[in-house]
Amino acid sequence: MSIDTSPPLLAADPRSPRYDPLAIALHWLLAALIVGSFGVGLYMTGLPFSPLRLKVYSWHKWAGVTILALSALRLLWRLGHRPPALPPGMTRLQLASYRISHTLMYLLFFAVPLSGWAYSSAMGMPVAWFGVLPLPDFVPVDHDFAEAVLQPLHRNCAFVLAGVTLLHVAAVLKHHWIDRDGLLKRMWPGPRKESAR
Repeated sequence: MSIDTSPPLLAADPRSPRYDPLAIALHWLLAALIVGSFGVGLYMTGLPFSPLRLKVYSWHKWAGVTILALSALRLLWRLGHRPPALPPGMTRLQLASYRISHTLMYLLFFAVPLSGWAYSSAMGMPVAWFGVLPLPDFVPVDHDFAEAVLQPLHRNCAFVLAGVTLLHVAAVLKHHWIDRDGLLKRMWPGPRKESAR
């Protein structure tokens, strides 16, 4: 089911064309974590086995678990809060692309960290969030399965998420600079301007 067509529990303030502050904060925090984690993931694969490599892998895992937790919070919040209306004049193709890309991103927000967590479990390398909260292994140790299935799954999901994110950014910039329809302002941080009652 598309995230944007699910029935909301609370209606958006009709005077506000913007997302609420928590949704905006979660959006930008997740964006920073996902971009940073993807960059760290690319960097760490080329490192020789060393204390630095182990440390960077730990940072990557911590970021992944944080992304997973924040994605769950964001999804729960989103299901209970109607987003602001989309700009008028969007074509059926644009609306379909919007719904498909957002649904795919939400799925990947979970698929990427979960596949990484499964890979660590299968490799016999437990995940401890920030080194203090041990997380359960939900996949039995199996190095062959980890290397043949889980590692490529994690990597490919991460690259798909990166690609969809780039398309998302390109679409937003197109709406902002070419269409000039105010789409970016819905999610841009800043004080909420209330219209007169």
